[in-house]
Amino acid sequence: MGLRRSLYKTPAQLRGMVEPGLITADALDAVRALVAPGVTTEELDAAASALITSRGAESNFQLVRGYRHTTCISVNDEVVHGIPGERVLAAGDIVSIDAGAQFRGWNGDSAITIVVPDAERPDVVAARQRLSEVTEGSLWAGIAALASARRVGEIGDAVQGYIERAAAADGVEYGILRDYVGHGIGRKMHEGPTVFNYRVPDLGPEVRPGLCLAIEPMVTSGSDETFVEDDDWTVTTVDGSDGCHWEHSVAVHDGGIWVLTAHDGGAAGLAPYGVIPAPIA
Repeated sequence: MGLRRSLYKTPAQLRGMVEPGLITADALDAVRALVAPGVTTEELDAAASALITSRGAESNFQLVRGYRHTTCISVNDEVVHGIPGERVLAAGDIVSIDAGAQFRGWNGDSAITIVVPDAERPDVVAARQRLSEVTEGSLWAGIAALASARRVGEIGDAVQGYIERAAAADGVEYGILRDYVGHGIGRKMHEGPTVFNYRVPDLGPEVRPGLCLAIEPMVTSGSDETFVEDDDWTVTTVDGSDGCHWEHSVAVHDGGIWVLTAHDGGAAGLAPYGVIPAPIA
């Protein structure tokens, strides 16, 4: 019973997860609209903060000890946990934005990646856009796997498989971060279980109604080796390759799955897999 209480939510609790997911999605939409050359990462953070507070919610990132920002914004060779500040975005940058909202005690968590247009460096933009497409594609492969999975570990198999096929097709190397993974979500932004983005021998807990997961592949255009910058937060690639991060919070319920941080519940992303998301009743 203790395991069930910690991992699986009641239908009423799942309904409480809907609004923070939508607020998180709207915060990222507000940031997406502002990404352009000359904009600082601090300005992007302020836009997310304004949206979240206007909806009566609070940034769950600011509830993490020692962190005072609403988002994490990682640029180029930074993969995750970049701190917003005075950095000015330039044409061609690849920018990952991670945000979350807490509303009435429930949490949402999501991340997107945007490549800033650059007419003078089309090859750079194309390579970075492809990295983003592969990472987002692996996210949807993982979410689609959740729809029929028996164990949580099947998600990582789907994510890794998608990235491996893309790497073979593209003739390049993609790295999957091993030290940073997805997680359960609910009353806290980070709960059990761990959601790996790669194959593991122990497939973990059962997938059944009430499970809420934040699935978040973090992928590089080179080696998966990273280090933490002197700010004690920013995770950067050792080889200088580009990083990318996509994430959604997803609920499993009696009717199927629902992507809490997508306005359409994940319908567009899941369509290629023949998975139709079901709203939480």
